[in-house]
Amino acid sequence: MYEVDREAEIIKYLPLVERVVQRLSIKTADYESGDLYNIGVIGLMDALRKFDPSKKVPFESYAAIRIKGAIIDEVRKHAKISRYKMAAVNQFYQARQELEQSLKREATDTEICKQLGINQSQLADIYESLHYLASVSLEDTLFAYQEEGMTLKDMVRDPAENIEETLVAEEKRTALVACIKKLGEREQLILSLYYTEELTLKEIAEILEVSIPRVSQIHGKTIAKLRTLIEEELA
Repeated sequence: MYEVDREAEIIKYLPLVERVVQRLSIKTADYESGDLYNIGVIGLMDALRKFDPSKKVPFESYAAIRIKGAIIDEVRKHAKISRYKMAAVNQFYQARQELEQSLKREATDTEICKQLGINQSQLADIYESLHYLASVSLEDTLFAYQEEGMTLKDMVRDPAENIEETLVAEEKRTALVACIKKLGEREQLILSLYYTEELTLKEIAEILEVSIPRVSQIHGKTIAKLRTLIEEELA
């Protein structure tokens, strides 16, 4: 009877797996959408096994995190140039920070390219990497670089486990909300459509009447800008 109920629960939430796969928009020659879907189903099964109703977290929210995590972990595990891309992202952040400290304003793409000794096409690749890294969740992306930072996976734990961690997480959430308000109208719209409304890049591109690569680039730039604002807010 238990196995029958479990199978029914898996079938019930398969549409959630499909939505997560579509939203991630992962482009890699190593995986087709069907492969990602199958990995997502494994994440769903893991969520069903480990879900604790007493934590008072909606199952769909918890499962979505598990599904995304399973997919991203698998893709990153087999990514052939992940270290190279991460190195480029880290160099980008360092160059951007140095420029903005020197210029006392937001650095332009041209200035960042000159600082890094790269062209616009290479910078676009970095923004694409930032978009990919942000596919798991906004908070995971912005705080994953902080060794002791809280992620959404941590936030679904029992708050009573560590009051200090809970306060730190709350401070970060407050900073995130405050910094989002400092973004431009279009930047806020893209974040809202992607993370709150859970639209795909294609759907957002249709709404904004721009190309899918352009949405990806704007999203990547917005993530970079938001991370800088949050670092200043929490300094």
